[in-house]
Amino acid sequence: MPFDSKVPGVTILGKVTPQQAQEILTPEALLFVATLHRTFNATRKTLLQKRVLRQQQIDQGHLPDFLPETKAIRDDISWRGAIPAPGLADRRVEITGPVDRKMVINALNSGAATFMADFEDSNSPTFDNNLSGLVNMKDAIHQRISYTAPNGKQYNIRKDGKIATLIVRPRGWHLDEKHVLIDGEVTSGSLFDFALYFFHNAKKSVEIGIGPYFYLPKMESHLEARLWNDVFNLAQDYIGMPRGTIRGTCLIETIMAAFEMEEFIYELREHSAGLNCGRWDYIFSVIKKLRQNPKFVLPDRSDVSMTTPFMDAYVRLLIKTCHKRGVHAMGGMAAQIPIKNNEAANKAAMDKVRNDKLREVKAGHDGTWVAHPDLVKLALIVFNEHMPQPNQLHVRREEVQVTAADLLNTTVKGGKITETGIRANVSVALMYMEAWLRGAGCVPIHNLMEDAATAEISRSQLWQWAKHHAKTDNGVTVTAEYLLKVLDEETDKLAKEMGDQRFKASKMTLAKERLSTQITGKDYADFLTSLLYEDILVYDDVKAKI
Repeated sequence: MPFDSKVPGVTILGKVTPQQAQEILTPEALLFVATLHRTFNATRKTLLQKRVLRQQQIDQGHLPDFLPETKAIRDDISWRGAIPAPGLADRRVEITGPVDRKMVINALNSGAATFMADFEDSNSPTFDNNLSGLVNMKDAIHQRISYTAPNGKQYNIRKDGKIATLIVRPRGWHLDEKHVLIDGEVTSGSLFDFALYFFHNAKKSVEIGIGPYFYLPKMESHLEARLWNDVFNLAQDYIGMPRGTIRGTCLIETIMAAFEMEEFIYELREHSAGLNCGRWDYIFSVIKKLRQNPKFVLPDRSDVSMTTPFMDAYVRLLIKTCHKRGVHAMGGMAAQIPIKNNEAANKAAMDKVRNDKLREVKAGHDGTWVAHPDLVKLALIVFNEHMPQPNQLHVRREEVQVTAADLLNTTVKGGKITETGIRANVSVALMYMEAWLRGAGCVPIHNLMEDAATAEISRSQLWQWAKHHAKTDNGVTVTAEYLLKVLDEETDKLAKEMGDQRFKASKMTLAKERLSTQITGKDYADFLTSLLYEDILVYDDVKAKI
């Protein structure tokens, strides 16, 4: 029987467990979701349409640049973001991961300063994943979360109080929650995730000495940050919480956002907790936004590093901008994971992490990201040595001068397109998409912890190379036919590795079918997660499918 929301105008199409109904989808909470939807969804849709229009301009040759209409904000040195909130002054190592129960406990216990619990890129947004994740968030904030593994092993949060400060990343503005209708209209994944976490946990988070904290993903305009700020204000007013209690850290993970960093902080001001270098999505965005322009064809992903000109410029500008405005400048992700049974390979991987974190702390970052609990200690050693104080807000970086040309300088010295790189992109995209379709959004592949950003880079590079008939280092022209042949070969290789029974039980055939539409240089979905979303929808009543 379909779930009865008991709220006029709110229809729940997905399957709901008794626990999810009792703990999360309460009538009071759903009324709050509906209030946010009715107030803000029209603005969200308008802003998404502005993205489409801006893409058309870029495709016509109008490259991104700093906005003349907001120059006064950038030139005004008098304004600042908010002072660090409780639990956010020292963010030297942040661990990130999906919202499954065991991961949440391990991350909270990891020794990291904060834990970003992710409803976005490392979460496959099945309705059950989202609702179970919200149950886990509520249990974490109320400090009652525990888990018993199938083998009987018990997981509990540590009792010494040294658990990570929880920060939640809701889905981006572009993602819908199609299992929920408000007045017959599909609701926003962003508003759904935010509303239900905030409603159930905001007051308790303050009671335990922190607050309702969020990471804000995938924004392309300061107007999208303004929308978040409006959401924050209404939400706080709704439950009687003082404005400025919420904090939001903006992920600078789109090329458009790089030109509006100060504006993002300005729009959030009393709610701003700084900016973060979302490096993998940033590379994806550069390829995506400039994909029609042959001047911006990038080489193999492995050749694009943090010292590549456009990446280096973006990092330097972010640190300078944040510290100018008194907020944290957070570094990027170390995706490496420990490699068992291969000491040499594991040492090489850990050396990469160490060098990456050393570069970040010396550049002036106030903290960094890791994807695995075993990397927390390594990152802490580096930051503790070079940042004995809680942060580096005093490192002004006033010598930094970054121009629009610097942010768009995609020259990669010695970079090449290779068959190895092509096959790696096909393989990674295929394996990640297959896992995502099974409901897993955070996947270890080739000794890296991958999320949607990596698959996005992979398929976008393949599309770009096919579109512009790029040549490999061996002189082979990359065409749609060539890439589809490689896709067949890589799928066959995986089929042999998996065995017939396991392959047939997997989502590999569907993943291949979906990927094949994205690598020919023709059709290009705005996001892979949007492309695949229909495939993971499960309705409580098949007649309800929209």
